[in-house]
Amino acid sequence: MMVRGLLPASTMRIMKSHIMKIQYWTKCCRRGEGPWRLPGRGNDIWRIYYLSLEFYMGRTLQNTMVNLGLQNACDEAIYQLGLDLEELEEIEEDAGLGNGGLGRLAACFLDSMATLGLAAYGYGIRYEFGIFNQKIVNGWQVEEADDWLRYGNPWEKARPEYMLPVHFYGRVEHTPDGVKWLDTQVVLAMPYDTPVPGYKNNTVNTMRLWSAKAPNDFKLQDFNVGDYIEAVLDRNLAENISRVLYPNDNFFEGKELRLKQEYFVVAATLQDIIRRFKSSKFGCRDPVRTCFETFPDKVAIQLNDTHPALSIPELMRILVDVEKVDWDKAWEITKKTCAYTNHTVLPEALERWPVSMFEKLLPRHLEIIYAINQRHLDHVAALFPGDVDRLRRMSVIEEGDCKRINMAHLCVIGSHAVNGVARIHSEIVKQSVFKDFYELEPEKFQNKTNGITPRRWLLLCNPGLADTIVEKIGEEFLTDLSQLKKLLPLVSDEVFIRDVAKVKQENKLKFSAFLEKEYKVKINPSSMFDVHVKRIHEYKRQLLNCLHVVTLYNRIKRDPAKAFVPRTVMIGGKAAPGYHMAKLIIKLVTSIGDVVNHDPVVGDRLKVIFLENYRVSLAEKVIPAADLSQQISTAGTEASGTGNMKFMLNGALTIGTMDGANVEMAEEAGAENLFIFGLRVEDVEALDRKGYNAREYYDHLPELKQAVDQISSGFFSPKEPDCFKDIVNMLMHHDRFKVFADYEAYMQCQAQVDQLYRNPKEWTKKVIRNIACSGKFSSDRTITEYAREIWGVEPSDLQIPPPNIPRD
Repeated sequence: MMVRGLLPASTMRIMKSHIMKIQYWTKCCRRGEGPWRLPGRGNDIWRIYYLSLEFYMGRTLQNTMVNLGLQNACDEAIYQLGLDLEELEEIEEDAGLGNGGLGRLAACFLDSMATLGLAAYGYGIRYEFGIFNQKIVNGWQVEEADDWLRYGNPWEKARPEYMLPVHFYGRVEHTPDGVKWLDTQVVLAMPYDTPVPGYKNNTVNTMRLWSAKAPNDFKLQDFNVGDYIEAVLDRNLAENISRVLYPNDNFFEGKELRLKQEYFVVAATLQDIIRRFKSSKFGCRDPVRTCFETFPDKVAIQLNDTHPALSIPELMRILVDVEKVDWDKAWEITKKTCAYTNHTVLPEALERWPVSMFEKLLPRHLEIIYAINQRHLDHVAALFPGDVDRLRRMSVIEEGDCKRINMAHLCVIGSHAVNGVARIHSEIVKQSVFKDFYELEPEKFQNKTNGITPRRWLLLCNPGLADTIVEKIGEEFLTDLSQLKKLLPLVSDEVFIRDVAKVKQENKLKFSAFLEKEYKVKINPSSMFDVHVKRIHEYKRQLLNCLHVVTLYNRIKRDPAKAFVPRTVMIGGKAAPGYHMAKLIIKLVTSIGDVVNHDPVVGDRLKVIFLENYRVSLAEKVIPAADLSQQISTAGTEASGTGNMKFMLNGALTIGTMDGANVEMAEEAGAENLFIFGLRVEDVEALDRKGYNAREYYDHLPELKQAVDQISSGFFSPKEPDCFKDIVNMLMHHDRFKVFADYEAYMQCQAQVDQLYRNPKEWTKKVIRNIACSGKFSSDRTITEYAREIWGVEPSDLQIPPPNIPRD
């Protein structure tokens, strides 16, 4: 058994050799700095900048080997040394620099942009501590710091030569020479570059993450001679900016440190973008381009949610204050350069910063935002004279006890394109969240349904299934996932049905062995693997799943002689540390598991497992083993989802509501090949108008009443009978997400799942149809749409010669 930090020297040499090869590859492709593009075009090219506060990359070793086509060679080399490559891969820490969907989407997009030959950079923060490690202690979530850099990170390269200053605080002075931002506190942004290889095309792009460093004179001048030690210790205040990822998913927490993080990444990145724009050719940093007319033709900035929204006022500040561009021209350049992706419609997730915080931290940006807002409102007032309510709704500044800046409004106003991330979500964005803005500029709004990279989420995590598909249709589907349609004629092919079922069973056996080894849990590998993995949140309705489990348990207890389809229900995900209800939901899942798993009457027919510390590397194991994928959010709340796509591609059937990308999955595969249930968006809206009354459902559905009463009475928490009172109170009196309203339909749909699972051949036919129809959900398709319809560039399938072959 290998221990981290004690690898055999021979293994270290092999790893070093491959890392050096990748770094050399990266260097060659950069031709100095930045991704290489097309022959003979020099540095005078367009570039795409994907700005995100999160990049949930997971592990890199296997992904790099896959994309460079080195996996078999490395496997053989490691085997020759008497070692196991899988064991080596398990030693690598996940780069958990994201919370969930948004951060993982950014990682998939980087893979696709490199694979499509786009000259693209990912820009973010190099958090010293990523998403916390989750431990379950007495059924409760306990957070541990994720010290992922403890043993170093072999994939990154520090680039101190590109270190940049970022300014905070200070005051603004309006002078005859222009506006000056003075007396600021400076923090240095140190870039770390990670190579992002495309799939077998010899293209390597760059993810540049910024780390905060205190300047050498930080605070020293503020102290007397005797306080030198205190002054040096205070350097931590500056360096705290990149210390830790905020662990909230779909929830806004208005902390000053978070605002600092958002400005830090934006300020450093825009300086980098403008330096590169001004440079004339590779290796030359002389500023030769002073005219910004062509800036939007050369630069595309994509804002991943509102977190990098400060790009808009910061670009305006640089153009107007530093480069002396006329305001109207600067605004035109800014709008043409920036585009905004909206990721959520939940009101508690929208960023609304207090004006007082801005005034202190970023005084010049506040002035710029006020000026942007004034011009915007003047334009609205001219088009809709006398409509004061519309002005209030559309303002960037929200009046009230605490004046706030609505960052989503700033993004919409300051971008030339606004997109949602699934068709249903984009319609909600147009008809509800940004209705007034859509009426003003309908041409600005688009849809870009999310996708996943088939390299990591099929080839890497499910090689058995990938090989089975390759045998039938060849390898081209890995860069053109729509080719999976070629599997449709094989839906009834006996041999193919057997092969697909065999791969699934092997994956289930492997995952069962993993659970037994890591979690000391023994499960029945022939049971249905019913999997619900995602962040724990009320809107994702893990509670609806819990009610189903309790109802199943009660049915088994009531009629133990009856034949039940055996199920292993797996629920996994992290709760934000301050989210009381989400943490209580985890406790409920573990408590139900304690009762169900130890009841001899139930035996192997029902097991409930909470998957501790769900993360990218665990997803790569559980998704290929899943039979049933739970995607059961209240209709109109999940923007898209991407886990749903991963399960579909890996041969799990979906039980889900008509929400997010589920709608398009049902459209692609046929609704009869998914298990669709529950209220539609219009039903939810009608229920809101009528008034949702949970007690009506509780009184009229005996099985629901029994389950709720058991949770309420302490049946699942005998030592703490009141443990789940808050959950029951919420479900009965203020459940925004209408769990009870969908309970009956969900139970009926689960009965259909059982019925189909009893017929393995028919089940596998639906699995094959789902796999064959999952081609739309490749991030390559998504990025191709972004490139053509937002960034105005064309992807390339050109293969760059490898570094050992000379180029002209």
